[in-house]
Amino acid sequence: MKKYILLLLTGLFTLQIYAQIASSGQNQRYYDINKNIDIFNSVLRELDMFYVDSIEVNKLVQGTIHNMLSRLDPYTEYYSEENIGELQYMTTGEYAGIGAIISYKDGQVIINEPYEDLPAAKAGLKAGDAILEINGEDMREATVKEVSDKLKGTPGTTIQLLIKRPGEKEYRTINIVREKIEIDPVTYSDVFNGNIGYFHFGSFTSGSSDRVKETVEQLKNKGATSLIMDLRGNGGGILDEAVSVVNLFVPKGEEIVSTKGKVTQWDRSYFTQDQPLDEIIPIVVLIDTGSASASEIVAGGLQDLDRAVIVGNRSFGKGLVQTPRDLPYGGNMKITTSKYYIPSGRGIQSLDYSHRNPDGSVARVPDSLTNVFYTRNGREVRDGGGITPDITVPQEVGSRIAYYLMAENIIFDYVTDWAQNHEKISAPDQFELSDTDYDSFKNYVKTRNFEYDKMSQRSLNQLKSIMEFEGYLNIAAEEFKALEAKLHPDIDRDLELFKDLIKDMIESEIVQRYYYKKGVLLHQLASDKVFEKAIEVLQNKEMYDAILKPIPENIPPVEEIKEKLKDRYS
Repeated sequence: MKKYILLLLTGLFTLQIYAQIASSGQNQRYYDINKNIDIFNSVLRELDMFYVDSIEVNKLVQGTIHNMLSRLDPYTEYYSEENIGELQYMTTGEYAGIGAIISYKDGQVIINEPYEDLPAAKAGLKAGDAILEINGEDMREATVKEVSDKLKGTPGTTIQLLIKRPGEKEYRTINIVREKIEIDPVTYSDVFNGNIGYFHFGSFTSGSSDRVKETVEQLKNKGATSLIMDLRGNGGGILDEAVSVVNLFVPKGEEIVSTKGKVTQWDRSYFTQDQPLDEIIPIVVLIDTGSASASEIVAGGLQDLDRAVIVGNRSFGKGLVQTPRDLPYGGNMKITTSKYYIPSGRGIQSLDYSHRNPDGSVARVPDSLTNVFYTRNGREVRDGGGITPDITVPQEVGSRIAYYLMAENIIFDYVTDWAQNHEKISAPDQFELSDTDYDSFKNYVKTRNFEYDKMSQRSLNQLKSIMEFEGYLNIAAEEFKALEAKLHPDIDRDLELFKDLIKDMIESEIVQRYYYKKGVLLHQLASDKVFEKAIEVLQNKEMYDAILKPIPENIPPVEEIKEKLKDRYS
């Protein structure tokens, strides 16, 4: 009895020590937080009082906040009161304005892309138009944000723009009636090959799962007996919408995703809540490196439950969940609060932002450190690196020159000039840039004094310096000169070497001017190897079933089993 009491007292004493240690650690943390807040306040006051020039307090503090958050992850963001509309648009896909993407180019704010059937396009605005005035107010030196704020307003109100269209000497005055802008999350849908329904799903905004349900029902009414869900380029959005999309194809009561974070009270498991729309229709999901977050929940959830075949390229690998938190003075902060895990139990976050390299960069989790998990049918899947497709179709490797042609608006400006001389073009899936037009593009590039940075050239110069330092340059002088000659920047050679890739980029930009985003998608589908593979899988039931229900190695081939059964019962 005494021994029992002694053990009990020892245990209580130990728990008390642990509690004191934990309390001490928590108190130290609170002290550190308050100390640093006091230091920051003091620094700001001293700067305001004694710095040689006047400081812009709001800009300085907001810059400090953004710099602090950038050391965490790219998704934890601060929105001041004047920028809160950006957060609302991300979650709802709605705003009131003219319906166009604008950008800064050559010292002016221009229309980059008007959206189909929205006010800007209906009023006749075109890509390349420079915005000079809004309601009589000069915008020639305004920033993109200042112009954007002026374009937004109450639905139904009229806004007057003075614009300069490339190739025209006279300015144009255009009146536009603002509307509530709702971007359709389904970019395009149709039935291919008589019975394969296809739709591209662009974003998981509020109510987008209902739009997907409506689209699937329409495709089935048109005769679709199988589906292709294209999530390429879909950067994600609202988690609940992702669960609802999966719920269209799997039974009620399935756990689709669970979240775990520092605040355990916020940990949640998300289950399908409704009866499915169709839990037997064959599905192929298309993904690429631009598929992230909610897209990966849908693709990964359907893969883990063996409900769809995934085709394309490995997804981005964003397994982090953000929660909006209200701040004083109308601000808000979107904070990464947890990580999410899909049905097999795996996480798909590919970058560990809590362990950075000495230079501040973040490395992807190497495949050797990932763990094996299993789908419902026992197929192996891995964590730590996005969603790996069941069938990988290699992506075409890009080129440095193509990147700079796009980044420096060479292609954009060429297409603006080209479109002024072509009233219309052929259908998106049939349009092709002629060789004559491509030759004119090459000449246009030369008139722009275009130069581009070649990583291979810079790396070669670094190698040359190292070889000289270590005394090896003379030994490999001839080989080095030959390599240097091949890697020397040569615009004529590179424009021809990467002709197919550059032509495709020009064609997509042209098609967008006439047929908007839907047209670009149709143009790309015409030669899309990932799309072709999806069609092939859905047209071959044996292939589709074999991917989702692999036959164990120790089971004999089906022909051998049939032969044995025939002998047994004959």
